[in-house]
Amino acid sequence: MISRLGRFVAASALTNLGDGIATVAWAWAASLLTRDPLLVALVPVALRLPWALLALPAGIVTDRTDRRRLILRMDIARALAFGLAAVALAALPVGDAPAQGVSSPAAFGALIAAALVVGAAEVFRDNAAQTMLPALVPPQALERANGRLWSAELVGNALAGPPLGALLIAIALPVPFAANTLAYGLAALIVASIAGQFRPARSGPADWRAELAEGIAFLRGSPLLMGLAWLTGMWNLFFQMVLIALILHVQENLGLAPTAYGLVLATGAVGGIAGGLLGDRIVRRIGPARAAQWTLATTAPCFAAIALAPGAISLGAVLFVFEFCGLVWNTVSVSTRQRMIPDGLLGRVNSAYRLLAWGMMPLGLLLSGLAVRAGAAVLPRDVALTLPFWIAAGGTCIVAAAGWRPLGRWLAPRA
Repeated sequence: MISRLGRFVAASALTNLGDGIATVAWAWAASLLTRDPLLVALVPVALRLPWALLALPAGIVTDRTDRRRLILRMDIARALAFGLAAVALAALPVGDAPAQGVSSPAAFGALIAAALVVGAAEVFRDNAAQTMLPALVPPQALERANGRLWSAELVGNALAGPPLGALLIAIALPVPFAANTLAYGLAALIVASIAGQFRPARSGPADWRAELAEGIAFLRGSPLLMGLAWLTGMWNLFFQMVLIALILHVQENLGLAPTAYGLVLATGAVGGIAGGLLGDRIVRRIGPARAAQWTLATTAPCFAAIALAPGAISLGAVLFVFEFCGLVWNTVSVSTRQRMIPDGLLGRVNSAYRLLAWGMMPLGLLLSGLAVRAGAAVLPRDVALTLPFWIAAGGTCIVAAAGWRPLGRWLAPRA
């Protein structure tokens, strides 16, 4: 008999397999419709923009409803969106990608619309999932449960998903989107099989303004949570600059095919899986403060190394280290806030936190495209394509330096 946590992890692994397939499919599909880096960036912007727009409403909804049912509905919504994208890409002509503009405005528009729906559903789904997990395990087991969950998610999201997405794209452009319809549909069936009620106990104010104010007040009253939110937000801004720039960099500068790119991402996923499995041990051995400080400090050299990596093997090795450290950071930050925030407030505080932490992502994506476009006016294109990596390296160096001492103070063991 599979436990409730086991089913929860299995469903998350399936949805993250779909996310991993989409990691390659979204960007590669966009790059087949246009070679303009700013237009390519609009697809992931559509995926991340809902975090800035819907994070706070998602928190209110999460604290008012059964979190399992909310996850179920969002998985169904994503399955439908991917299905509609597959139909659109199969029915509409694509053509050769121009340097400026798009070859098929209708196909590009369908891609943007599907990305917006998927991104909006992800906001509600992810917030509900993070707030549901503490109901499945005792507080002292959160680091281990989160590590197990993230490792399973990374198997799908970055180990199996990207190579599979690349293989499916090689068959036909609509195929990975159709495959995701199946993945999210199966995940919804698993979520539906988890027994129990996951509606938090209601207390305090009843109207949405007062509820939202209560969650924001809790976050603002905690220097630790506010500090982690801002540090994570700035880190995400620079990470998104790198992530979207990587697709054109590996195509044009490194000459990698979709399958090779998928394997590079999969190598990074192996590092993330290792970080997820070992994160709780690292935190126990050196403490949460040191774990957070050192994992944040590795980001800048990793971003610089991405710009300098001469091929797939070296790039994969850099991503291995980067993903390992990223999962250890998540082990500290997510477990800390899950333990600190009362269950009845968890959805609202978590959503306010993630508005700061994830709301910076669209800005990073746009800055990446603008940096490449501006750089290409005065630099060779191959050099311009690496500008986001160097900007991100410099920015995260400043973030790590600014956050070093506060992290030591905020996360120090209490007597």
